[in-house]
Amino acid sequence: MQAGPAIVAALVVAVVGLVAFAVYRRRDLGTSADRVTFDTLHTASLAAPSLREGMTEQGAERAVRHLRTLLGTAAVALTDRSRTLATDGYAHHHAEAAIEHARGALDSGRTEVLSAREVSCGEPDCPVRAAVASPVIDGDTVVGALVAYGRGSSAILVRAVEEVARWVSGQVELASADAQRGRLVEAELRALRAQISPHFIYNSLTAVASFTRTDPDRARELLLEFADFTRYALRRGGEFTTLAEELRNIERYLVLEQARFGPRLQVSLRVAPEVLQIAVPFLVVQPLVENAVRHGLEGHAGTVRVSIAAVDDGPAAFITVEDDGAGAEPDVIRASLEHGGAAGGSVGLGNVDARLRQVYGDSFGLVVETAAGAGTRVSFRVPKFAPGVHADPPAPRARAADSG
Repeated sequence: MQAGPAIVAALVVAVVGLVAFAVYRRRDLGTSADRVTFDTLHTASLAAPSLREGMTEQGAERAVRHLRTLLGTAAVALTDRSRTLATDGYAHHHAEAAIEHARGALDSGRTEVLSAREVSCGEPDCPVRAAVASPVIDGDTVVGALVAYGRGSSAILVRAVEEVARWVSGQVELASADAQRGRLVEAELRALRAQISPHFIYNSLTAVASFTRTDPDRARELLLEFADFTRYALRRGGEFTTLAEELRNIERYLVLEQARFGPRLQVSLRVAPEVLQIAVPFLVVQPLVENAVRHGLEGHAGTVRVSIAAVDDGPAAFITVEDDGAGAEPDVIRASLEHGGAAGGSVGLGNVDARLRQVYGDSFGLVVETAAGAGTRVSFRVPKFAPGVHADPPAPRARAADSG
C-alpha cells in the first residue's frame, strides 16, 4: 500500500527538521579547532587535582594517563629526582626506565632529546624510537621530569613536551604554595595561642582564687569553665570549627571575665540560628571579643557594654564585635593589622585579619571602626560555603566528676 501525499509531506518535514537540528547541534559545538581546544582544556582539568598534591606517587599515577592524552605519544612517564613515579602507554616498558632517561634533564634543568640508540629496545614492532625529557620545576628547583616516548623527536613534539612540563610545574608550585600556606596558618595559630594564654590564665586563676573561700561552688564552676576554655583554645588539629563552637567558647571566656569585672562588664549576644553551623577559622572571633573587653575597660571607670552579633547576610554570615569603651587611635589599629597584632597590645588582630584573607580572599578581611573615646566596632563576613573549608568535629569534653 502506497503512502498518501499528506503522509509523505509529513515525513519530508520531519526529516528536514531532523537534518536542520543535526546541523544546528554541529554548529553549536563550534569549529574543529574549538573542539580540540575544549578537549585539551578538559583533559588538563582532569589532571590538575592530582598534580596539586605535589610530586607524589599516588597523584602521578592518576595524572599520567591524562598527560599522555594531551601529548598523544606512545608512552609518558613522570619522575621525581630519584625514581619513576608513574607510567602510562602501550610502550610502558620504556617508561619504566624513565628515571635513567630523565637524568640529563634533571641535572641540567633543560629539555633533553634522546635518540633511538638511547631508548630503543630493539623489538621491530616497538613504536618507540626517541624520547623527550623536560624538567618539572618548583620555583628555582628541579623536582622531577616529564618524559614522552614516540616514533621520532620532531620540533613539534619537543615544544609540546616543554609546554606540558611547564604546566605541570605550575600545578606543583601551587601544591607547594598550599602546603606552605597550611604551615603558615598553623604557625599563626601557635602564635595566637601564645598571645592569648599568659595574661588570660593569670587573670582567670586570680578570679577563681578570689571565690575559693567566699563561694567554693562558684569557684569550682569557674575552674571548670576555665578548663573547657583552655582545652578548646589550646587544642591541636584542624584549622576550622563551627561558629556555634566558637561562640560557646566565647561564652566561657565571658563568664570568667565577668567574674573578674563584675557589673562593670555588660554583654549582649545576638545570633541568627541559621548561621550557627557555618564553618569558620579556629579562634577567629574570640580574639576580637578579648580585645573589646580589655581595651574597652582600659582607662574607662564606668560600665562597658560589649555586643556580639552574627546575622544572616545571604551567601555569608556577617559578624560584629562592638564595645562602647575607650576606643583607640586609628593609627594604632592600623599598626596592629600590619604587624600581626603585636603593636598596641591588640591580641591577634592582625593574625585574625591575615587568616581571614588567606582562607577567603582579600575582600573578607576585618573592618575596624574606632576613635579615641568612641568605642570600637570590628566586623567581617564569612561565606557560608567555601572550597576546602570544613569544620572539624568538636573535641570530647572531659568534665570532672561530682564529688558530692
